[in-house]
Amino acid sequence: MRISLSRRLAAEFLGTAFLVAAVIGSGIMGERLAAGNVAIALLANTVATGAALVALILALGPISGAHLNPVVTLTDAWQGGLPWADVPSYILSQVAGGATGAIVAHLMFGLPVVSLARHARSGPAQTFSEFVATFGLLAVIWGCSRSRTGSVAVAVGSYITAAYWFTASTSFANPAVAIARSLSDTFAGIRPADVPGFIAAQLLGGIAATLLFRWLVPAARTSPH
Repeated sequence: MRISLSRRLAAEFLGTAFLVAAVIGSGIMGERLAAGNVAIALLANTVATGAALVALILALGPISGAHLNPVVTLTDAWQGGLPWADVPSYILSQVAGGATGAIVAHLMFGLPVVSLARHARSGPAQTFSEFVATFGLLAVIWGCSRSRTGSVAVAVGSYITAAYWFTASTSFANPAVAIARSLSDTFAGIRPADVPGFIAAQLLGGIAATLLFRWLVPAARTSPH
């Protein structure tokens, strides 16, 4: 029996909210405890984000697919896993959930509800990093979902944990997360002016990976999670 759209949207909202709360909250906590050591703060941010992703995909995957990411939603619809009519609602839920997660993180740490980020993440290296990060993420999702569906949660969490460290941008790989992080002038923030470039690179990376896997595994047409 297909789960109702309202329940799936609630799952996408909740999952993206918790994901962003984990990203921003762990960044704040890591920075406060690291005594100025940025590497330790980033490590704390990384481990918390990867672990949260595994848990959220396992918990919410059976309900909505646990996309938690507009690029995943768009490519899933492109491949026939989600009706196009559901796409705007999914993306709106993800973006709203991400913004809510940023607010929740701020409230937990006694910060202003919203504070526009001033952390510059601009330039060709940063945007190319987002292309690479999102290409890799979608490659992992498509590769695992088309052969070993049960491994997707661990694979995605592991990939994001690694990509924090091998990409110059620290692997946002998610437009909803990028928008949410622009609302947080903290360790995990990104200037609002830099968000459009990140989103464009993320979309291109997702499209490229999906095209590649259409060629690598032409007979497979399955939902990402």
